[in-house]
Amino acid sequence: MTDTTHTGDAPVDGDRDDATLDRILSRDETRSSARVFGAAQALQDDATARGGTGDGEQWDLEARHALRRVPGLSTELEDVTEVEYRQVRMENVVLVGVYSQGSLVDAENSLRELSALAETAGSVILDGVLQRRPHPDPATYVGRGKAEELRDIVKAEGADTVIADAELAPSQRRALEDVIKVKVIDRTAVILDIFAQHAKTREGKAQVELAQLEYLLPRLRGWGDSMSRQAGGQVGAGGAGMGSRGPGETKIELDRRRIRTRMAILRRQIRDFAPAREAKRTERKRHTIPSVAIAGYTNAGKSSLLNRLTHAGVLVENALFATLDATVRRTETADGRVFTLADTVGFVRNLPHQLVEAFRSTLEEVGQSDVIVHVVDGSHPDPGGQLATVREVLADVGARDVPEIVVFNKMDLVDDSERLVLSGLAPGAVFVSSHTGEGIEELRRTVEAALPVPEVEVRALVPYERGDLISAIHETGQFLAQTHEASGTLVHARVDARLAADLAPYAA
Repeated sequence: MTDTTHTGDAPVDGDRDDATLDRILSRDETRSSARVFGAAQALQDDATARGGTGDGEQWDLEARHALRRVPGLSTELEDVTEVEYRQVRMENVVLVGVYSQGSLVDAENSLRELSALAETAGSVILDGVLQRRPHPDPATYVGRGKAEELRDIVKAEGADTVIADAELAPSQRRALEDVIKVKVIDRTAVILDIFAQHAKTREGKAQVELAQLEYLLPRLRGWGDSMSRQAGGQVGAGGAGMGSRGPGETKIELDRRRIRTRMAILRRQIRDFAPAREAKRTERKRHTIPSVAIAGYTNAGKSSLLNRLTHAGVLVENALFATLDATVRRTETADGRVFTLADTVGFVRNLPHQLVEAFRSTLEEVGQSDVIVHVVDGSHPDPGGQLATVREVLADVGARDVPEIVVFNKMDLVDDSERLVLSGLAPGAVFVSSHTGEGIEELRRTVEAALPVPEVEVRALVPYERGDLISAIHETGQFLAQTHEASGTLVHARVDARLAADLAPYAA
C-alpha cells in the first residue's frame, strides 16, 4: 500500500488550502483489494476462507457462483444530464472518503470495508482516496477543487465509477457527476445492489425492492421539458393565464407517482407475510419452545456457526451479506429440551435506514427471541466497532433487553495476545472457531444455561399408558428426578403452565 499526497501550487477553492487528498491505494497494487488490505480487510484471504466440514454440500453457493458479472462493460456517461436512474453495474471503481482530523484509522477501515462491499457487488477496485476536512462539502462532498483532482485520478486510472464512503445527497451526487463525468454512487447504493443480488425468497425480494424504491424516490432526475409544471387556471380566477400552462403531468411526476404506488403494494405484501411468521412463532410459544437468534456483523461467520450447531447446511460464502433470508432450525439440549436457532441478516456500519425499515419484520425474529448469540469476527481489525454497530441496530429493533451471549468467531486466525484484547472487550465471551470446531461444545453449554427455565415445578406419578406426557416433559420441560415405580413413572420436573395442568390429575 502506498501513501502519496495530492496538493496544488495554488488553492482552487476554500477547501484546498488545509485539506489533503491521500491516495491509499495504487493501480499496481489494487487489481484485487483483497491482496492489498491483508489483515485489515472485511473479507478473509483466500488461504483462510475455507468452508468447514459441517457446512454440507452447499448447492446454493454453486448456483450463486454460476452467474458472474462480465468485466469490461463500461458504464461511462457521455452526458450525465440524460440519466434519471441507473442500476449499479460496477466494473472499474475508484473509492473516495472524507474524514475529520484524528480519525484516519477509522476512515481507512471504513474505506477497506467499502472496498469489500464493492468487490462483493462485482467490481474491480483500482484506487482509493481519502480527504481530510472538518465536514463533507455540502455541494460536492469533497469540494470543487478536490472534485476536479478526483476527475484526473479517475481519468488516469481508467475508471468508470466513483463510490463515496457515505450516503450522498441527491444534489451532491449530481454535482460530482457533472465534474467527474462518470457515474457516482454512494455506500448505500452498493449495499442495496448486494441485497438485490442475494435476495432469494419472495419476502426478501419484496423487502429489498421497497428499500431500493425508498432510496430512489428523492433521487429521480428530470431535465428540460420534463421538468415543466402545469400552471392551469384562468386569469380571472386568479390563475397565471396564457402562456403559463405546461403539458400536464411530467415524466418525473409520473415516475414518482408510480414509485409511491409500487411502494404501497410492497408494504402491503410484506404485511401479508407477517401472519404466517407470527403463526409459526405463536406455535413455538404455545409449545414453550425457546428461541435463540444468531446476530452479528456481516461475514462474522453466523451461518457457519449455525451449521456447526445444527448441521443445517445453509449457504456459507466469504462475502458480505451472503445471508439475507432468515433460517430457523430446531435442535436439542443435552437433557433433551427442544429450542430453535435462527440465522439472521448481518449488519454493517452505516447500515442504510431504508434497509432497517424494510427488514424490520425479519429483524423481529431477533427482538422476540429468548437469547441472542452475538457473533463477532475475532480476526477483524476493529472488533469493538463491530460490537457497537450490532448493539446499536439491536436496540433499534427492540432487542436491548434480550439476554446476549457474545461469541468471538474465527479464533483459528487469532494469536494469544489478541485473545487477551478480545477478552477485555467482552468479559465472559465465548471463543470459537466454526472451521475447526474449537469452543463449539462450550458455546452449546453456555446457550443451554441461558435458555429460560419452565416456571412450574411438579411432582407426579404418571401411568405408563400416558407416555405422551413423559415425552412432552422431555421436549418442553426439564427433569429434576425420574424413577420407575410399579404403577407408573414418578417424575419431579419443571414444566410450563399448560403441561402442569395436564399433569395435575397425577400429582404425587
